Amino acid sequence: MPDILGELLFIFQRFNWLSALDLFLVTLVFFGILMLLRDTRALVLMRGVLLLIVSLSLVTSLIDLPAFSWLIRTALPTLVLAIPVIFAPEIRRGLERLGRAGSAQGWLWRAPTSTEAAQRTIRAVVSACARLSARQHGALIVFQRGDSLEEYARTGVPLNAEVTAELLLQIFYPNTPLHDGAVIIADQRIVAAACVMPLSSSGILNHSPERQMGLRHRAALGTSEATDAVAVVVSEETGAISVAHGGRIIRRLDAERLENILLAFYQPVQSSRNLLDMIRAARRSTPTRPRKED
Repeated sequence: MPDILGELLFIFQRFNWLSALDLFLVTLVFFGILMLLRDTRALVLMRGVLLLIVSLSLVTSLIDLPAFSWLIRTALPTLVLAIPVIFAPEIRRGLERLGRAGSAQGWLWRAPTSTEAAQRTIRAVVSACARLSARQHGALIVFQRGDSLEEYARTGVPLNAEVTAELLLQIFYPNTPLHDGAVIIADQRIVAAACVMPLSSSGILNHSPERQMGLRHRAALGTSEATDAVAVVVSEETGAISVAHGGRIIRRLDAERLENILLAFYQPVQSSRNLLDMIRAARRSTPTRPRKED
């Protein structure tokens, strides 16, 4: 014990502002890593790796085991080299977020033809979602923004059609050839239907009420995690309307709030605004009225 106290006193005596800066930078790096891995399955894996490393270090330092210590010293560098491979999807997603943050755009949607055309598109989508919700027909509609969705559009059936409520109702009518998959809208046109979108890799669905959601909701959330697109999904079981963006999903929207949220995304605002900001803006612009409890 005296030796430990002496070492701690020696460390504090040598502590200066450079040491504080050094500790701050290391803490910042670990904080950034944890933020990138937040709500992902990789965070659980990382906890296991850190627990394993700490446990093995304690065993080898407290007990004299030469052969085991040699094995651990040999295996740990390999584990460090394997980390980029294990966490490749999370690293890619984090770099994509940094890239999107670095390329700030004044307009959130790519090259809109006109505000009036965008509003017509939004009204058509909202009308279709309201009618699909009333009939409990499932739907997934994805709005392209800065990131290209061509990769996912190639997995579906090309349409290049005008956005109308009637066409969306026909596409998502049960048991029709195009009802499975997503509709992708870009430049106020339906680019393709029956598109295969990425499923969510987030752990948020495992510890929240959303864990009961089906593949459409998981695809909507996964699309919002992999791209900056806005996904609107209608539940086939309950008819509830949801919006996903930036790895977050807001559920149980009515037609009026859905329209306000989509219009808020189209406004010429700073690209740093996220789904929660849009929700707040939509609530401010929506008259307060009593709502029934779920």
